[in-house]
Amino acid sequence: MKGKEDMGSTIRARFSHGSLKPLEAVELREGDEVTITIVSSRPVSADWLDRTAGGWAGLVDAEELRRAIYDSRVVATRTEPRL
Repeated sequence: MKGKEDMGSTIRARFSHGSLKPLEAVELREGDEVTITIVSSRPVSADWLDRTAGGWAGLVDAEELRRAIYDSRVVATRTEPRL
């Protein structure tokens, strides 16, 4: 159960030698328990295409998809013009 004492803050920390080291002061007493949410500050690599390659492998039948795309292109959606 949460009480009045519960409060949150966001600080930056550095992971070093297996431990998180705060980069700023924290107001904690010895033995206090905390919940940590980790969000990396590491820049996202520009090679997103390489990292996502093969993500659909085994999930989509490529030949069926190709046929469906072709079939959708040959369907006439306009009325034929009168000449």
